[in-house]
Amino acid sequence: MNQSIRLLTQLIATPSVSRQEKGAADLMEQYFKESGFAPQRIGHNVVVWGAARRPDKPNLLLCSHLDTVKPAQGYSRDPHSPVIEEGRLYGLGSNDAGGALVCLTQAFIQLHQLQSAYNLLLVLSAEEEISGSGGLAMVLPQLPPIETAIIGEPTGMQAAIGERGLMVLEGEAVGVSGHAARGEGINALYQALKDINILKNFSFEKISPLMGKVHLQVTQIEAGTQHNVVPDRCRFVVDVRSTDSCSNREILEMLQNSVQSTLTPRSLHHTASATPADSPLMQAIHALQIPAYISPTTSDWIQLSCPALKIGPGDSSRSHTADEYILLSELEEGLNGYLRLLNTLITDHS
Repeated sequence: MNQSIRLLTQLIATPSVSRQEKGAADLMEQYFKESGFAPQRIGHNVVVWGAARRPDKPNLLLCSHLDTVKPAQGYSRDPHSPVIEEGRLYGLGSNDAGGALVCLTQAFIQLHQLQSAYNLLLVLSAEEEISGSGGLAMVLPQLPPIETAIIGEPTGMQAAIGERGLMVLEGEAVGVSGHAARGEGINALYQALKDINILKNFSFEKISPLMGKVHLQVTQIEAGTQHNVVPDRCRFVVDVRSTDSCSNREILEMLQNSVQSTLTPRSLHHTASATPADSPLMQAIHALQIPAYISPTTSDWIQLSCPALKIGPGDSSRSHTADEYILLSELEEGLNGYLRLLNTLITDHS
């Protein structure tokens, strides 16, 4: 427990905004070397195999991320100065996902020498917060096939057995510029607002029995060059949280057919994920009576094609907030919970 707290305070004190994780990766690489491991660096990602690895066994991936978002406005304390007050450890990344990362690390260290049904593999990833190409997406092609995975994120140690997908759309309405005083031109901003209202009220017919309705929100808008010019371009951004009821491409086609603005996806690859009902992961959480739910947020799970689930200490509602913190009791619960789950999952019945 003390080791988890000590390691987490060091990570908090090491700024690691997405694409700037080198310091945190260096810290964890050195930590593993001092602990007797031979960690591998792939960019700003840290990869560590367990000592009991055998080529005839399937590989179990444990993954949590090193990067953080930028500090939110409203911090009343230094986000990189870890402070413990009244059972809370404050600091940027403490909850998302430092708590899960250090607890997974300690569980891995305690279990990596066991002769088990799986080879244990720990990946501390970069660029998770931006779904970047320099994160787990860079690591996976350099690894052997992964049979199953546990993703460390703040879930209150409940098991997220499904995760909505993510599609970000760049919207653009086109008009004709003119002088505002003369009422000339075609105002692209007005057209964009019409389309935004359509998107706001759009109803998806297909509803997932597991994940419910597709959710979308328009989150950004930009138009105009000065007060007296009718804007001929208006750009906006749409955040779409997809389900397993239809593909991102199908959603894009439905939305595009409903608006005049052009909708361009940043990516179509971040689809919804669900833990197969017959997987060993589901058997383990049922055996341990771990509550399950569907997560509205994305994680490194979107990079994987194997059965996976998301679980970890902390509370997702604290992520990306000012004065972020994790409870010390949650760190203890996280380590113990990971050990129980992994021991149930990796027990060699042969």
